[in-house]
Amino acid sequence: MIRQPSRHCTVELQALPARIGHVRRIVSAQLRYWHLDALIDPAALGVSELLANVHRHARPSKQCTVELYALLDQLTVSVHDRDPRLPRIRDADSWETCGRGLSLIAALSESWGMRPDTDGRGKVVWFTLPALAAAPRRPAATHSHWEPIPLDPDPLQPAPAVADPLPRAEGTKVG
Repeated sequence: MIRQPSRHCTVELQALPARIGHVRRIVSAQLRYWHLDALIDPAALGVSELLANVHRHARPSKQCTVELYALLDQLTVSVHDRDPRLPRIRDADSWETCGRGLSLIAALSESWGMRPDTDGRGKVVWFTLPALAAAPRRPAATHSHWEPIPLDPDPLQPAPAVADPLPRAEGTKVG
């Protein structure tokens, strides 16, 4: 059996609100680089929820590590922090504005879990998403004629149509 080499990305940060947005963009860019575009939204949402939990609950430090592992048909996203207390799922009332993070992780993922660190001074919370095999990229179509789009188009004239330069096959799997 031929095995796809594993892909791994690690980001260390303080789980502060401004940095959570940066990590979302890093996760999105990394998944795009791995041709796992279909996983960007659920992975970014899941990592945002886990980092928000670190920001709200972790003590004494907000220092954490986000890791992405892509191997064969699965993406694993994990967040490691230095607080040994394991989180718990709770039922949030409809009027509450927080408290649904782990329920959301459970709903969006294929599997999820948590475990104490081997040294007992922290924990890892993780979730997995199915990563479909990457479709081979087709070369961009060559055009014999190119027309520039004016920078200041007349606002009364409709904008010219621009063809998608990267045609995509219907029904292909992204991985």
